[in-house]
Amino acid sequence: MAKSKIGVTSDNIFPVIKKFLYSDHEIFLRELVSNAVDATQKLKTLSSVGEAKGDIGDLKVRISYDKDKKTLTVSDHGVGMTAEEIDKYINQIAFSGAEEFVNKYKDKTEAIIGHFGLGFYSAFMVSKKVEIFSLSYQEDAKAVHWSCTGDPECEIEETIKAERGTDVVLHIDDENLDLLDDNKIEGLLTKYCKFLPVEIVFGKKKEWKDGKQVETDEDNVINITVPAWTRKPADLTEEDYTKFYHDLYPNSFEEPLFHIHLNVDYPFHLTGILYFPKIKPHMDLHRQKIQLYCNQVFVTDEVENIVPEYLTLLHGVIDSPDIPLNVSRSYLQSDQNVKKISNHITKKVADSLADIFKNDRTDFEKKWEDIKLFIHYGMLSDEKFYDRAKGFALLKNTEGKYFTYDEYRDAVKDNQTDKEGQLIYLYATSVDEQYAYIKRAKDKGYDVLLMDSQLDMHIVSQQEQKQEKVRFVRIDSDTIENLIRKDNAEKVELTENERAALTDTFDAVKPTGEKANYYVNLESVSGDALPVFLTQNEFMRRMKDMQEVGGNPMMSFYGQMPDNYNLVVNTAHPLIKDLLVQAVEANKEQVEALNSQIAEKEAEENKLREEQKGKKDEELTQEEKDAVSNVTKAVADLKQQRKDIYATWAKGNNKVSQLVDIALLASGLLKGEALSKFVNRSVEVLK
Repeated sequence: MAKSKIGVTSDNIFPVIKKFLYSDHEIFLRELVSNAVDATQKLKTLSSVGEAKGDIGDLKVRISYDKDKKTLTVSDHGVGMTAEEIDKYINQIAFSGAEEFVNKYKDKTEAIIGHFGLGFYSAFMVSKKVEIFSLSYQEDAKAVHWSCTGDPECEIEETIKAERGTDVVLHIDDENLDLLDDNKIEGLLTKYCKFLPVEIVFGKKKEWKDGKQVETDEDNVINITVPAWTRKPADLTEEDYTKFYHDLYPNSFEEPLFHIHLNVDYPFHLTGILYFPKIKPHMDLHRQKIQLYCNQVFVTDEVENIVPEYLTLLHGVIDSPDIPLNVSRSYLQSDQNVKKISNHITKKVADSLADIFKNDRTDFEKKWEDIKLFIHYGMLSDEKFYDRAKGFALLKNTEGKYFTYDEYRDAVKDNQTDKEGQLIYLYATSVDEQYAYIKRAKDKGYDVLLMDSQLDMHIVSQQEQKQEKVRFVRIDSDTIENLIRKDNAEKVELTENERAALTDTFDAVKPTGEKANYYVNLESVSGDALPVFLTQNEFMRRMKDMQEVGGNPMMSFYGQMPDNYNLVVNTAHPLIKDLLVQAVEANKEQVEALNSQIAEKEAEENKLREEQKGKKDEELTQEEKDAVSNVTKAVADLKQQRKDIYATWAKGNNKVSQLVDIALLASGLLKGEALSKFVNRSVEVLK
């Protein structure tokens, strides 16, 4: 037995490896299996060039464990190692045999995974002792046994081994005995080794027999050695792509919408398949669905550094040996290659979407509702993606017809340009809830868009910035005559008493609550519009909508504000005209007396203010100030008395409450007790 020393510069190298080299201790199995695959691939290469003689035989990599001995073994039938090679490649940390081999056989070699020469030492993260039993493929080679207990001292001796290849035996330490379990090991192999290019075997396949699982004689092969992304697109069918999707995500029951096959040789190597999943409404997003591989070795599913954030909504695989990894192959490193690869993926995704749109627009439109969140997210967060996507991003109207941005502008510009030259895009967020407003707009010959997804308000704001003289307004934010103003607004021709009568009447029965404010407005719309309806300020409502989907934190205060609605009383409607006559006549005697007093007091107030006009506050005596204050208060008290009179009358008139509830019902705001009262009142009206 020969003593040897591992070539490190510090006796503390093993604690460093054990605690800090790898971000996740379970990564050890990936590294050991990858080394075994490397050894197998090397043998294939040597055999192909005639340097390895004879039949290379079974090349499967096998993983086994012994719970009693507390060992886990990774075995291969690859090139094996001589004592000199063990001293060179194992004892000299960070001297990578794979890298040296690739340089020598770069024109012949298949995928070689190793790069830093440190993967083997990840075994010490979970082991108190590691042994190697190896027999080289070389003629007359002698089998070698190497062992180390986790310090720079190691032992090398000749041994007996019947078959070519290497067995790495891990004596699992007490802290990691949970690794010695079928489910645990198979789970790690499935996670990290599922697509390695050499068959990985863990035990035998099982089947149900007599009510229990029993082993068969068939090897339990963990991996798919030729995954779809390594094949040429021309050799794959749609069924192949769908099958591979379910290989990646065996617990997914939904089919992907479509896929993009990446295959780049220059200026970097990149392969992969990206799938567009159905994105649930309200951004029910599951990131970490794109898996990053390096020569078919799983690296990570945290790919934010290599693809833009919005692309992390996609599913699939990216494989590239040119993505720089840190020494543990666990984290991405930032450099120019990463940026170039990221830009290429972005361009490829956008170009593929453009091709799909161009080649089969009908199918693209069918899938639009499932992919628009992704496309909108990309357009909002990446200017380059926006430039590519604006040609296939779609708008849908309330009739279900789709338009590109340019198509829609051309379709509505002649009819929906207002008297100021602004092109008005009308939109609704719900066809059912805003039906009355939509119908009113369509009766005028206008088109209405449907903007009902989570990012639509952000897209609306973006489009208002991108398109000159274009303004989006929700269909219920004002009367249609005001939304697309073609001429001057009709004036409300009412006396002061008539204005007070209508305002006070409807103010008495308007809804009240902490979460919403209602303000009575009188407008002369038209006789065929609703007698009473609700509108809501476009700016405030949009800010609240944007804040709800995680907009600018600076806008968070909008979410705390109550909703403000205008209760519009249409003075041009016959019902309102009749109601006004009734209100005035029913309260004429009381109100006329109050109006006379109000007129006297207002005249007195105007006289006092005229006398004090031009004087500064400090030049006025307290008596002069009190005189104005007293008369102002008297006017307010008289108006409140008049308001109370109309309020009493309104609350006793079912027609007023009915009109207000109809307005609420048309806007989808009549619920609970108020809805029940409306139904009962409607029955009474019909009697």
